[in-house]
Amino acid sequence: MNDRQPRPIQRVVALSGGVGGAKMALGLQHVLPPGELTVIVNTGDDFEHLGLAISPDLDTALYTLAGLANPETGWGRRAETWTFMQAMQDLGGETWFRLGDGDLALHVERTRRLKMAASLTEITADLAQRLGIPAQLLPMTDAPVRTRVTTDIGELDFQDYFVRRQCQPRVAALRFAGADAAAPTPQVCAALTDPALEAIILCPSNPYLSIDPILALPGVRELLRASGAPVIAISPLVGGAAVKGPTAKIMTELGISVSPRAVAQHYGELLDGFVLDARDAASENQLTALGLPTLVTDTLMKTLDDRIRLARAVLDYARTLGNHQEKQP
Repeated sequence: MNDRQPRPIQRVVALSGGVGGAKMALGLQHVLPPGELTVIVNTGDDFEHLGLAISPDLDTALYTLAGLANPETGWGRRAETWTFMQAMQDLGGETWFRLGDGDLALHVERTRRLKMAASLTEITADLAQRLGIPAQLLPMTDAPVRTRVTTDIGELDFQDYFVRRQCQPRVAALRFAGADAAAPTPQVCAALTDPALEAIILCPSNPYLSIDPILALPGVRELLRASGAPVIAISPLVGGAAVKGPTAKIMTELGISVSPRAVAQHYGELLDGFVLDARDAASENQLTALGLPTLVTDTLMKTLDDRIRLARAVLDYARTLGNHQEKQP
């Protein structure tokens, strides 16, 4: 009798943005061998504030994968201090986007290096190395792409909508300014065409705000379709609602059913598999009716153990899907 266990999946690419994506990436980083995880991060949320280059999703990934994230918020640094913001308030400066003292150092250093003609990819790689992160962390592009939100009070920059206005305006449309003229970096393309790649995971990030900007870059959808690795999406919904952020609100306002089926249909032909939270198990038949293999499991990630457990479950599931042939548009 052959009692040997199947060889575990080694090389993985994750597409990520926001807190949910960073949590999933952390679970994968704990499960995979060092150097075998690449995380491609949304930069559509990037903006300039107080003269500084801010990359919120990249920073959340950096802090999370380095074990520095604020455990209560999921973003920002743990044990942060706020002397700078208090001084800004005393001077009548803008304080709606809060920058902690430790966080401020990262933005100052990133801005300094960008002005010296370093690329965002180069800067991120160096910061990840200095913070002891074993995964490869990649911005989706080095070109400026900015998420713009059309609302009932006009078109807003993403951070204006998300932070300053707390997602209160009603959303009518989303666009990714600059995406058509941008390109995925050579590092992103290399990760997605690596012949050793065994799984591509669309993290449980907001599909419309966090994953779509990556997919909007010319050529990225084609790279996913052509990859020999299975592409798996993890539902951002738990019990029919978003764990964090405005996913459900935006889906409702855009006239989209707040359901795992709608998320799967949104990704469409890119997917080889879908991970559904156990609280939404009643939706499994709707997904299988789409011809989409589905894993039903607990996707709620409250603790590090939860993140590791989910990562293992997703990688085991990916192994059952095996390689796929090039998908047709």
